Amino acid sequence: MVYDRNVEVARHERLIAKGSCRLDLDHYLEALIRKPGAFPGATALEQARSAGKFTPVHDAWWAQARKVHGERDGTRALIEVLLLNRHLAHEHVVAGLATALWAGALTADAVALEARKAAQAEDEPTVGASVPAPPGQMPATVTSLHEWRLAHLPPDTRPLPSVAPYDQLLRRRRASGGDHREGEAQ
Repeated sequence: MVYDRNVEVARHERLIAKGSCRLDLDHYLEALIRKPGAFPGATALEQARSAGKFTPVHDAWWAQARKVHGERDGTRALIEVLLLNRHLAHEHVVAGLATALWAGALTADAVALEARKAAQAEDEPTVGASVPAPPGQMPATVTSLHEWRLAHLPPDTRPLPSVAPYDQLLRRRRASGGDHREGEAQ
């Protein structure tokens, strides 16, 4: 444990073997997002896997993201998902990953939305009886972040734009330079 006056600022597990080290994957994410090719072989990733912090759900989502977005962009998307652990509980991020994977939503925004929904569902008391999902199916639905944002925008009361001034410019140009064919420089 590390203290600043009387406040604990860090806690690390005690290592027994001489010369051993325990790497925290979260400490390397900013560097790995710039160099995503280093992520698959990172020692911190292997230690996170062995500690259970990088679950099979993470691996499955990552494999699908790499298949859809390519190696580099899929890995960057996963690193963005891992950065969510700084603001959301690990269980909620894993639940968001599982729901997004089930729905085929392979973006960090979709995982963030689903993780927040999982956190919100845990915080809110349930009203009425919930219907359990059939075995092998996820009960949650995935909401598109883009659609959600559009649904929450205020109505646009502005009038439609007019193209009449542009039509006048075209008429003037034809009247002044009618001997040029279309596509030629004047």
